[in-house]
Amino acid sequence: MFFLLSKVLGFFVHPSNTIALICTVGVVLLLTRWRRAGRALLVAGVVLLLIVGYSPLGNLLLLSLSERFPPWQDTGRAPDGIIVLGGAINSEVSAARNALELDASAERVFAALDLARRYPQARIVYSGGSGNLIQRSAAEAPIAGELLKRFGIAADRVVLEDKSRTTAENAVYTRALVLPKPGELWLLVTSSFHMPRSMIAFRDAGFDVVAYPVDWRTRGPDDMALPFSTLASGLARTDVAVHEWAGLLAYRLGGKTTSLLPSR
Repeated sequence: MFFLLSKVLGFFVHPSNTIALICTVGVVLLLTRWRRAGRALLVAGVVLLLIVGYSPLGNLLLLSLSERFPPWQDTGRAPDGIIVLGGAINSEVSAARNALELDASAERVFAALDLARRYPQARIVYSGGSGNLIQRSAAEAPIAGELLKRFGIAADRVVLEDKSRTTAENAVYTRALVLPKPGELWLLVTSSFHMPRSMIAFRDAGFDVVAYPVDWRTRGPDDMALPFSTLASGLARTDVAVHEWAGLLAYRLGGKTTSLLPSR
């Protein structure tokens, strides 16, 4: 039930969906006796569309998340394990086409392959089930497992967690599978903007991990002053950022952390 509710609420925390709903209601009201309210809603929707789509708002919101944890620096100590969070593989298309299809966060997969090569003794964990609300679709983890196998990663190094549907479940199920020992060094690989929420989830699950952010999406703070060249780009960037901020707010209200953003 909680998963269903989170998916429904997830629709409304995407600004593009909210703006589309405002404009749609405005158009419908134009056909009724509430034409004045319809015009007001339609104008408001168009103004919001232009602001969110072309202004640097998306970059501003995203950078405040992605800059929280800097790139990991190798201090000479090899990690004991590498955890890669799902969200990089389009499992439904991959299963239908019998071919690997990556999503916008493909850097997570590339980082897994690179780290597996650099640290041949480290265990590799891919955590990703199916987040499909309508039907039970293919999980990401088994597809990632096949990819790791193709690149020569020994099967006894790989742990596949294919039950999780949320970031919180990623943390809980992964910890139960790998049973980390005190003093071990585990790297957590996920998108830089998703790292704050992921770190909160793993800390709440009692799993001490070190951030290994990838998939930056921006060049850095200078992008906070640059407008987007296309409406779609700005909307997409803002959708991603607001989704993450909404998740952090839910964690804060749910008592998983004492502050909106996790400590570094």
